[in-house]
Amino acid sequence: MTEKFSTAMYMDRGAEQLVEILNHYISAIVEKVLIFGGDILKFAGDALLALWKVERRQLKNIITVVIKCSLEIHGLFETQESEEDLDVRVKIGLAAGHITMLVFGDESRNYFLVTGQAVDDVRLAQNMAQMNDVILSPNCWQLCDRSMIEIERIPDQRAVKVNFLKPPSTFNFDEFFTKCMTFMDYYPSGNHKNLLRLACMLESDPELELSLQKYVMESILKQIDDKQLRGYLSELRPVTIMFVNLMFKDQDKAEVIGSAIQDACVHINSVLRVFRGQINKVFMFDKGCSFLCVFGFPGEKAPDEVTHALESAVDIFDFCSQVHKIHTVSIGVASGIVFCGIVGHSVRHEYTVIGQKVNIAARMMMYYPGIVTCDSVTYNGSNLPAYFFKELPKKVMKGVADSGPVYQCLGLNEKVRVLMYEGLSGYGKSQILVEIEYLAQGENHRTIAIGLTKISFHQNFNTIQILMANVLGLDTCKHYKERQTNLQNKVKALLDEKFHCLLNDIFHVQFPISREVSKMSTSRKQKQLEALFMKILERTVKEERIIFIIDEGQFIDPASWAFMEKLIRSVPVFIIMSLSPFIDIPCAAASAIMKNRNTTYVTLGAMQPKDIRNKVCLDLNVRGIPKELDTYLVEGSCGIPFYCEELLKNLDHHRVLVFQAVESEEKINVTWNNLFRNFAMPTEEFKMLAFGYNKGNEEVCNLTSDVRLKNLSPPASLKEISLVQLDSMSLSHQMLVRCAAITGLTFTTELLFEILPCWNMKVMINALATLVESNVFDCFRNRKELQVALKQNATSFEVNYRSLSLRPTEGMALGEEEELRELESEVIECHIIRFCRPMMQKTAYELWLKDQKKAMHLKCARFLEENAHRCDHCRSGDFVPFHHFTVDIRLNTLDLDTIRKMASFEEVREKILTFFDIVITRMRTSEEDITPLENCQCEEIVEIVIIPLAHHFLALGENNKALYYFLEIASAYLILGDNYMVCFNMGQMVIAKKMLRKALKLLNRIFPYNLISLFLQTHVEKNRHFHYINKNQQAQESSPPGKKRLAQLYQQTTCFSLLWQIYSLNYFFHYKYYSHLAAMMQVNTALETQDDFQIIKAYLDYSLHHHLAGYQGTWFKYEIMAIEHIFNLPEKRKSIEIVTYVAHALSYIKLLMGDLDLAIDLGSRAHKMWALLQNPSKHCLVLCWLSKSLFLKNRYKQLIQVLGWLWDLSVAEEHIFSKAFFYFICLDIMLYSGFVYRTFEECLEFVYQNEDNRILKFQSGILLGLYSCVAIWYARLQEWDNFQVFSNRAKSLVSRRTPTALYCVSICRYMEGQVLYLQKQIEEQSENAQDIGVDILKNLESLMAQNTTGPVFYPRLYHLMAYVCILMGDGQNCNLFLSTALQLCETQGNVLEKCWLNMSKEASSIVKNITEKVDSG
Repeated sequence: MTEKFSTAMYMDRGAEQLVEILNHYISAIVEKVLIFGGDILKFAGDALLALWKVERRQLKNIITVVIKCSLEIHGLFETQESEEDLDVRVKIGLAAGHITMLVFGDESRNYFLVTGQAVDDVRLAQNMAQMNDVILSPNCWQLCDRSMIEIERIPDQRAVKVNFLKPPSTFNFDEFFTKCMTFMDYYPSGNHKNLLRLACMLESDPELELSLQKYVMESILKQIDDKQLRGYLSELRPVTIMFVNLMFKDQDKAEVIGSAIQDACVHINSVLRVFRGQINKVFMFDKGCSFLCVFGFPGEKAPDEVTHALESAVDIFDFCSQVHKIHTVSIGVASGIVFCGIVGHSVRHEYTVIGQKVNIAARMMMYYPGIVTCDSVTYNGSNLPAYFFKELPKKVMKGVADSGPVYQCLGLNEKVRVLMYEGLSGYGKSQILVEIEYLAQGENHRTIAIGLTKISFHQNFNTIQILMANVLGLDTCKHYKERQTNLQNKVKALLDEKFHCLLNDIFHVQFPISREVSKMSTSRKQKQLEALFMKILERTVKEERIIFIIDEGQFIDPASWAFMEKLIRSVPVFIIMSLSPFIDIPCAAASAIMKNRNTTYVTLGAMQPKDIRNKVCLDLNVRGIPKELDTYLVEGSCGIPFYCEELLKNLDHHRVLVFQAVESEEKINVTWNNLFRNFAMPTEEFKMLAFGYNKGNEEVCNLTSDVRLKNLSPPASLKEISLVQLDSMSLSHQMLVRCAAITGLTFTTELLFEILPCWNMKVMINALATLVESNVFDCFRNRKELQVALKQNATSFEVNYRSLSLRPTEGMALGEEEELRELESEVIECHIIRFCRPMMQKTAYELWLKDQKKAMHLKCARFLEENAHRCDHCRSGDFVPFHHFTVDIRLNTLDLDTIRKMASFEEVREKILTFFDIVITRMRTSEEDITPLENCQCEEIVEIVIIPLAHHFLALGENNKALYYFLEIASAYLILGDNYMVCFNMGQMVIAKKMLRKALKLLNRIFPYNLISLFLQTHVEKNRHFHYINKNQQAQESSPPGKKRLAQLYQQTTCFSLLWQIYSLNYFFHYKYYSHLAAMMQVNTALETQDDFQIIKAYLDYSLHHHLAGYQGTWFKYEIMAIEHIFNLPEKRKSIEIVTYVAHALSYIKLLMGDLDLAIDLGSRAHKMWALLQNPSKHCLVLCWLSKSLFLKNRYKQLIQVLGWLWDLSVAEEHIFSKAFFYFICLDIMLYSGFVYRTFEECLEFVYQNEDNRILKFQSGILLGLYSCVAIWYARLQEWDNFQVFSNRAKSLVSRRTPTALYCVSICRYMEGQVLYLQKQIEEQSENAQDIGVDILKNLESLMAQNTTGPVFYPRLYHLMAYVCILMGDGQNCNLFLSTALQLCETQGNVLEKCWLNMSKEASSIVKNITEKVDSG
């Protein structure tokens, strides 16, 4: 069973599945045994030893009872089937007789064993049994009531097999059983007859408890003392298992083996205690006594666990092999993930380990007797030299399908040199030293690089010994005689021959010991050696420059530090070292070196996200990696190179990475599935500087289609690091971290408090403060602080230890307490907490069992559901309107003055502006709650509440609820303006149209596919439209739709709004009818909702549609209807938001239509209202287009003021789109207004840093504008190579047409760049210049013909057409286009374009005069 589950289950969850099934069946067996008067002596994996303790005279009857119990146990398994299609059956052996109990141990722990003939007999009987058999040992068969039992003889055996019981017809088993139990004092009876064990009712007895505690493992006692709930004791975790088997010379005699077991046990305990290992259980096999030892139990994880286990194994093997009466010692060591937890019944259970690795360790112990063996995981994880091991021949081992290679551990007696990862594990300091060593290899440079280990610190003068051996060239000598000869030659001029023997111990040579040296004290010998080494180095540096490179410098011994301190003061050597932070205060010499004026001390920080991406591309030798992989590695590695490498190895191990050729964007057929597969590329700087990176690589790394990176288990090496840190915490802190892991990477203190079992707030805050101090958690006051922290890892920095003390002194203890109190206050203020390292969260999460996780996720979901709605600022409710059909947000009516139908546009203009001014005044002065007291918190609610809630429901298997909240999230981001309407904004109109049609079909609304159904549907919708309009004008009231219908109508209006804009983009004549129908259906659907906002929005959309199509009367009518509607709204906050939306929308429409003065007036008022409503997202957008209007009017003073507001707001809110628009305007100012607001270099840097930003990529129009402006800049400077780079980037976005003003202004800039390039072609007399010019004119005319191109862009387009005509010598058309453009500028008040047109007109006149003179001449 163990093998089946361990090999079949994903992510090492097999042990958990196995334990669930084992516990189910073992619990049933235990219950039967207890019901029938027995008790459980020992659990051993999937076996158990039960005992019925009775007097000799009752033995016959009790055997009958036990046989009845055994047959009923078999009956349990005949009626049950495992969920995993396992045929679970039981083998039972019975024996009767005397047993002996051995109790052994030391002062802290006790263990017991049962031995004797009966124990041997029952083991043999069980071995004879097949599935569903009950075997009686020979002695049991002799002592039983044979008349009651039908048996079957076993050939050549005295033992027998029980077929069934055959009691007489008058036999009453219940009466018989009751009579038998009267002789058993421990069987529950009377008032306790419903109990399974009397032990459950024992009263508290401190003396008994102290006695029994010795039989419980220390780690479990700690958890019991810490009042940990029993359900939290079980988990899956990586450990190292060590099985020790002792075979005895005379196993039959208890008094003989008892003393040997006692001696072995005491020594095993003493060895394990040093390395935080524990004996889990001791039991007798048919081949001796076995100890199950475990390293890495909860709370006991330590670094270098595997190495310590092997070291312990060798020590135990050596000791036990010398113990009298022990014949053979066999030890098996295996490492991996196992189940650590409770096995058995609720009234009789024990803490143990179960899993494939437990099986493998036990089998290696039995199949490879007399040696220490280990599996391949232990071999690889030990980091010990290969010559410490010997690979053994493979053997077929029972219950193990494939153990992998098996190694014999030959011993650890030699000195081990290990190259350690530097500093904070994995930060890459060792790699830096390797690079320095490579760079230092030059003329007259000699590098001596060494790596130290913990052993080095405890060996006096060890570091200098190794360095000097390298300096003297002794490291390559193979024999001591060769070393001795070399030494004689090197030191004969510096040291008298009688003192050569001073070098014996340090360099392992055998010079004769002189009388003078034999009389020297140790300190004098040390001084002589140091003086000699100093002379050698002084002589050496005269010949060549020496560079000492020392890795893991924290392991330098104090004597070596002292010598090095003298050395750097007197000899010109270079010492480069890496070191981890000191655990204790460093010695005086080390501190002196660090504070030396010539010492530079740099603390390495984490790699930045872009550097992680660069590293991955270099390691994989690819051009780019998927964004999903980039995010996974950046988040998972926390900027630590080693973590990144391990994560990549893990992905490669799971065969997740796929390498494929790069496809050009033009060749990719864009579909919904590949729409998001964009790749993260290395930075340009990296491509230029990286050694070994193939710039021409044509491959990218991708992910297999079926993988979800978040679901992958972390690498074992990283889990090990996290477990070491977790186990170093107190048990209560461990519990907090494990509970926090359930909530996700980021969580709130409120949620954590909700799920922590039996905690009070004060204890939780204290624990959180401690864990924040330990860098387990970070805390943040709000979402903005969190976002800022996530963008940048801590960088490397230089430390000046001359002015800073290395560590706090003892007198600072009080200060530490004060610091903790300050941290507690900070945690109370900061309600958002995040794991510093995602690996800790994943590791802690995987320790939970499946049912425990489910229960915890359920707690989280119940708590979060209470807050899963919009913020109070936005009046709560769903993000998808009426999503769960319970919230009614209709406004009440108030008495306000209404305005009759306006006669002229000028009258409308004055009254609407006056109305907005009145609204602004009331917003500022009203005592009613019409303006919010705080900013919108919806984005924080989405990220802190709703996203985690959706994932909790996924973990619970509640997919419908998860989908509900994922839809809420999508709607929230649409409302918040973050990466919404993906296909629409990315210019993928074919996909967008297809998705909108599908959406309408799902919403029970069909949009026509052909012209016949189009005209029929148009007729129907016109009738509906007139019906709704007439009903509104006559003030006929009707009941509003139900909530479910409202939800559908809201989604339909959104679909129709997008659909008419998409159809407006198309050049085909009949598409305008589709566009008109979609716009009309939007209005009709909005009117059916009876919702003010939907109706007003639909009126304004319908007006804009007719505006762009050129229907003067219609657009004005619907604009007036929208304005009338807002005059009739009640003075409530929602009404104010609708009024502000109208001001915003009208300012945008007026800009688009070229009414710049009104656009500025409306935009200014919308800006004030959004500011008062504290809606930064909308505020940013209105400032963007207000700045554009001011720019075209040449109102530079106001423009600079608005740009200042836009910059401050975009920085404060981290609104990337607004920042991009800001730089877009800055580039426009440089290109067209002749002054610099922000330098070109700053604008270009922004483009480089953010061109891969997901929001900007999904708002492709802004990138098109930025690229085009940069291209124009380079074109004007005649830097055509740079022009081509940015022009090509812009060209790739041109096809992503969107019916927006942003796309229009950006495409105008792109076309200007093409016109400038045409000028270059003509100047160079290019052959195809004429064709290029004709194509440009056609493209410009097409833009003019589009219904989505607003009149405000006409002057620029006509101007570009005129300029092309100038270049191509077409003066007649040039003048026509210039005159038309100037006329439009006069109408619109477009001062900026008018200035440029006048300059072009003058240039055209000059060209015309020159041409006429040439012709006349």
